[in-house]
Amino acid sequence: MAPRTSPRRRQDTEHRLAHDVDVWVASASPDGAPYLVPLSFDWDGETLLVATPADSPTGRNLAATGIARVALGLSRDVSMIEGTVEVLKIDALSQEQGDTFAARTGFDPRTPTGRYRWFRISPVRIQAWREADEIAGRDLMRDGQWLV
Repeated sequence: MAPRTSPRRRQDTEHRLAHDVDVWVASASPDGAPYLVPLSFDWDGETLLVATPADSPTGRNLAATGIARVALGLSRDVSMIEGTVEVLKIDALSQEQGDTFAARTGFDPRTPTGRYRWFRISPVRIQAWREADEIAGRDLMRDGQWLV
């Protein structure tokens, strides 16, 4: 299979953001201990919204460092997103935003006993590649700006 063009990689990444339901979220504690977890997400066209318990390793890490690395797809067809994180109380979103998340993911974090928080991830860097022949040109976004 021939390598994809950068515009095609962006299109594929945006399709995945609009249609996938789960991502791998990598975070680290302030002292650098890594943690990786799958989370459901919603994409509003600009940011990813995830929810996890505030006292979980991921919740603590995201709140403490304000950064995350997210992976969509398979290891041989991946989109990697580095972003800044905004922590929101579970009642901070409108009813409509919460309902949209719940409908998309099949999970409503507003119903548990208040342990959950929203984490809004704003992409700063996005990369996409399938095989080694797509390593060159894998950067689609830098400093929050699409390159293609």
